[in-house]
Amino acid sequence: MQHLPTAITDLALILATAGFVTLLFKKLNQPIVLGYLVAGFIVGPKTTMLPSISGSEGVQLWADIGVIFLLFALGLEFSFKKLLRVGGASSVAALFEVSCMILFGFTTGHLLGWNFMDSLFLGGILSISSTSIVVRTLDELGFKNRRFVGVLLGILVIEDLVAVLLLVLLTTVAVTRDFAGMEMLFSSLKLAFFLCLWFVTGIFLLPTFLKRSQKILNEETILVVAVGLCLLMVVFANKVGFSSALGAFITGSVLAETIEGERIHHLITPLKNLFSAVFFISVGMLIDPAVLTEHWRVVLILSAVVIFGKTIAVTVGSILSGQTFKSSLQTGMSIAQIGEFSFIIATVGLSLKVVSAQLYPLAVAVCVVTAFTTPYMMKSSGAVYRFLEKILPERFVVALDRYSMISFSLASNKEWREQVRAYVLKIFLNSVIIIGVFLLMARVFLPFLLERQMDERSAKFLTLSVTLIGTAPFLWALAFGRTRHFDAMMETDGKNTHNYVFMVSRVMVAVGLIGAMVAQFVPIWWAVGITVWMVVVVGYVFATKLREIYSWFESRFLSNLEDESHKVHAKKHSHTLAPWDAHLTEFVVPAEAPYVGTELQHLKIREHFGITVALIERGKRRIAAPRGDDSFMPADKVFVIGTDEQLMKFKTFIESEEVISGLSLEETPDYSLEQYLVTADSDCVDKTIRECGLREKTHGLVVGLERDGQRILNPDSLEVLQVGDLLWIVGDRDSILELA
Repeated sequence: MQHLPTAITDLALILATAGFVTLLFKKLNQPIVLGYLVAGFIVGPKTTMLPSISGSEGVQLWADIGVIFLLFALGLEFSFKKLLRVGGASSVAALFEVSCMILFGFTTGHLLGWNFMDSLFLGGILSISSTSIVVRTLDELGFKNRRFVGVLLGILVIEDLVAVLLLVLLTTVAVTRDFAGMEMLFSSLKLAFFLCLWFVTGIFLLPTFLKRSQKILNEETILVVAVGLCLLMVVFANKVGFSSALGAFITGSVLAETIEGERIHHLITPLKNLFSAVFFISVGMLIDPAVLTEHWRVVLILSAVVIFGKTIAVTVGSILSGQTFKSSLQTGMSIAQIGEFSFIIATVGLSLKVVSAQLYPLAVAVCVVTAFTTPYMMKSSGAVYRFLEKILPERFVVALDRYSMISFSLASNKEWREQVRAYVLKIFLNSVIIIGVFLLMARVFLPFLLERQMDERSAKFLTLSVTLIGTAPFLWALAFGRTRHFDAMMETDGKNTHNYVFMVSRVMVAVGLIGAMVAQFVPIWWAVGITVWMVVVVGYVFATKLREIYSWFESRFLSNLEDESHKVHAKKHSHTLAPWDAHLTEFVVPAEAPYVGTELQHLKIREHFGITVALIERGKRRIAAPRGDDSFMPADKVFVIGTDEQLMKFKTFIESEEVISGLSLEETPDYSLEQYLVTADSDCVDKTIRECGLREKTHGLVVGLERDGQRILNPDSLEVLQVGDLLWIVGDRDSILELA
């Protein structure tokens, strides 16, 4: 009889057990994630309830694959453009929370009588939340269309990036017993460099490749290509010193910008569900009843620190970043757990033999406890907010709300700052490309030539020549490239000294990069001469040609980044409406819906649910600001605006499981949510919304009005506008901007 591999036997046992337990949890209306943890505990080596698995190596391998697919799918859902949009608020909240939790963890360890290294690693373990648990719980509870989810997932991504730096810091401190600031700075710059390099290279190459291959790609080939690209990036990320999860997420974020992004996400979902289930089962297998029995007080204390510490820290950090009190509290209560990165940090401490052996099982126990509490924390966040709103002083709640409104208003009036940031980003990305080409030539191309027995001097000369030719367009852009909007602002500002300093500093950066590259291949005096020669060539002789070449690269990159042709599939949309809970969400009309063909005026959607239907997409046709005689048809994509509660009621009405949210409506080419400030020169002063003709001018709807700190959602068309009113309009973006 053929011998059956142990790994298959173990997989059969854990999946069969998980299937039974998760069905039971589903019947009891409990999150399936908790069922996976219980199933892992049942088949784990620490219990005798059922036959235990033979070996943990195979299960751990599948669990690692599960984390990769989970982060890959997360990247497909939340692209680079989405992360850039939520980056500010998420960064502030995440950095504040990580700093607080490291302090809370270190202090707790010290109070428990632990030594310095145990306390320091405990702070790191408690500071990083579990992306896997949060994402799976959001799926199970159907919360992905909630307003706070965008910032929540942004915080998780930033935490994962911070975890990479934290691993370097803790490793350095453990080895040297001292804080190495330069090591930390180098790791931060290295992470930023590779993130930008992956982003630029991926956006430039992958969308074009998939667009041109679309006709020959079927479901089988696109799945193989996508998984292959994901695993290649995982290997590359591991080679340069980063986590495999980060590499998978980056690949997903880049592929999300391609024409096949939605199809890849659809195809990868079954793999993600299967292997992520194995990951959570493997976590449950680590539960040790003996540790829980012996150190149950410590487990409860640490769990309480995580639950209350993270809730408070994230809530405060989110409020400081300009989020509303309700959204901040929901974010804080949803992120109160630890996960996979905590295990990695504990494993590093054990491998370096600088922490006690009990730290890892304690981390697993705290993870299990907080994983169990996460669904209940997330579900009860709304009720907790309503309770706090009742018991807290009204002036305090109003002050928090007003601070959020002020922060949002300041963020909306930042054209000059945005243009400067875009200009600086352009300089930074060009620098990254130049350095990336140099590293590729110096560390790959030059060794390749030397291995082929080429003379060293000839090999260096050839490598240097190819490097300078390849980077010349980007060197020109770094030193002399301009943006039209920024130049216009500089002219209105006048040719002040700081403007000259800004422009001269760019040339100096370009010259410095040339000199640094050339000096790696030739003696210093030759390097000086070649640098001067390159300045003349780039700046004067071939400036026009280099400008044309760079313009081609830039237009190709921006075309791929902003290409919306792949939005023919159902995509996710959500745009927060000022500091309110109202936001834009997409629903898909099922074919069998009983209301299909009924005119909207008879459905009375606004009266029953309080939401506004902003747009109906029917194939390639768009019905902006639909009228009462319009109706829903099968497979229509309906964009509506409302609060979380209103949208949940509407979801029940529309009877569709395909509620999609998360990305900004700005990703739709012409239709978006924009602001319009009524000034003294406006034609709308002392006129009603209807008299202004805003519906006709913008092909849209006025969905919000902010006046003297008061906010009106879906204002009446007879509302008289005043100077200083801030209107929120869903409509044609260019038409709205023309109003100003």
